[in-house]
Amino acid sequence: MINPGLFKAVIVSFVVSLLAAALYSIAWTLLWRSMSTAPNERNRHPSRYRVADISPVRTSNTHLSQDGAFAASTQPNESPNKPTLGYQTNQQRNILLLATIALMLHSWVVIRQMGLPQGLLLPLFTSIAATTLTIVLLHIILCLRQPADYLGLVVYPLAAISLIASQVYGGGAPIVGDAVQMHVFLSLLAYAVLALAAAQAILVSIQRQFLSRHKPVGIIRALPALDTTERLLFTLLGLGFALLSLSLASGFFYLEDMFGQQLVHKTVLSCSGWVIFGVLLFGRWQFGWRGKKAVHWTLAGFAILILAYFGTKFVLEVLLR
Repeated sequence: MINPGLFKAVIVSFVVSLLAAALYSIAWTLLWRSMSTAPNERNRHPSRYRVADISPVRTSNTHLSQDGAFAASTQPNESPNKPTLGYQTNQQRNILLLATIALMLHSWVVIRQMGLPQGLLLPLFTSIAATTLTIVLLHIILCLRQPADYLGLVVYPLAAISLIASQVYGGGAPIVGDAVQMHVFLSLLAYAVLALAAAQAILVSIQRQFLSRHKPVGIIRALPALDTTERLLFTLLGLGFALLSLSLASGFFYLEDMFGQQLVHKTVLSCSGWVIFGVLLFGRWQFGWRGKKAVHWTLAGFAILILAYFGTKFVLEVLLR
């Protein structure tokens, strides 16, 4: 016999998830329209835009240098000190407001699914929803500090899909112990930051392709200069690498079976991803790596991390169940 209280809780959770997904979808639609029309609107009505208190960045034409990276030169029709995406419109603030409301609903659903504060349950789809929750939170914080709203084009759909998917499957064994739970939270935070870095790498790659043709169109014209987007990429990579290092260190320190039968693949793949990100950051520091090399290494490292955590959980909880 179905428990009426449990059935009601499931229905409420599903409805709240749908509402949050709808708000994410509306925010994505408004963001797409805003970025598609931003350059033309900014040129026609410059007085409507308030410049945020950020460091100036260059709007640049770019061309491929001999080493395959992009060299930038200031556009003749714009001042070098004019911010490119530092303006904040009412529509952009409304988009962040919608995303924040969706984030609050998202948080309510995930916290109930995780069993907090009594315990910690993280089955596959709940862990994905928890990761995208953290990604949205980091994205909103980032947008308050610098122009990075364009990442919402990747972040919001993933958050909506993962939240709906989390309603399909639950269960799983509880995670016991404060130290182990801290290791799990560090891992989720590291994956979230590196997921933002991967999204940034994808947008940098698309931006490079359009700029290499000298015909930036649509939302590409609304993006910051290429050197600015690449700097943000490596900032996210540095933070994600530090968090991943803490996560792995806590795992080796607190877990006794990091190389046990069920964890060996996760451990080896996580360490491999850590090495890839470490080599990339070292190459940036010593040799100035950027461009395609940075994009490819970032996506390769993140793909390995996906296999390490979500791939392992998929095999254990779905295929071998």
